[in-house]
Amino acid sequence: MSDQVERAERFRALHHAPHPLVLPNAWDVPSARTFEDAGFPAIATSSAGLMVSLGYPDGEEMPRRELVRAVERIASRLSVPLSADVVAGYGRTARAVASTVQAMVRAGAVGINLEDGSHATETLAPVASQIAKLKAVRAVADSLSVPLVINARTDALRYAPGDPAAKLREAIARLGAYRDAGADCVYPMGLADAPTISTVVSALGCPVNVMVRPGLPPVPELERLGIKRISFGPAASYAALGLLRRASEEVRVRGTYSLLTDGAITFDELNRLAVPRPA
Repeated sequence: MSDQVERAERFRALHHAPHPLVLPNAWDVPSARTFEDAGFPAIATSSAGLMVSLGYPDGEEMPRRELVRAVERIASRLSVPLSADVVAGYGRTARAVASTVQAMVRAGAVGINLEDGSHATETLAPVASQIAKLKAVRAVADSLSVPLVINARTDALRYAPGDPAAKLREAIARLGAYRDAGADCVYPMGLADAPTISTVVSALGCPVNVMVRPGLPPVPELERLGIKRISFGPAASYAALGLLRRASEEVRVRGTYSLLTDGAITFDELNRLAVPRPA
């Protein structure tokens, strides 16, 4: 537990460093280890990448116990902090969500990403309900003596009613409430353009997370705008499977193998990705 507390403290500090935390999202042990080997100081899981890799669509169709086990396996192979995407928390009540987060902490996670939108219904959770969940998550983390980093996501820019300006007002209002309920970092899903990013950062006065997506400004500009956390989201999964699709097409159509062989890692390198790092 002392090692996990140290990782949690290190992860929290990365949200207040002079430069933004660039946080890659892994979907299994080898992708997480590849990111660690590349020098990233922390890793997060991607709910979409992880769930789809195990045969489930993104959301909460994957049984919670399988998600916990996957997070535990990834955490056990890393020496850097791991944050777990728990989607909407696997529960309608604050108590159920707190139970999910407790399981994630026991699995080795030192951060969680909790969202307020429903993939199935494309609706937002009531603000009061989400606040209660965040307070319960903070309480359970405190009971375990782990300074858990809570990243509170809103899907208001997608699911809130009204025009873009109304959606933005709703997103800022929700994120301010989530910050006050104990979130360490807030995440307006869908935020990509510089003027809106500047508006959100100025309004909230706490670490703000954006996700890699087409049109997102480069890291130096995001730093200038005040962004503190830049996550890959499922982008690495998209890129990896895009490469596999292009390589498959090359072999099938042209009968050549350059995309499968050029720049590929070796068998020994692949095997080492599964071996725990020395303590």
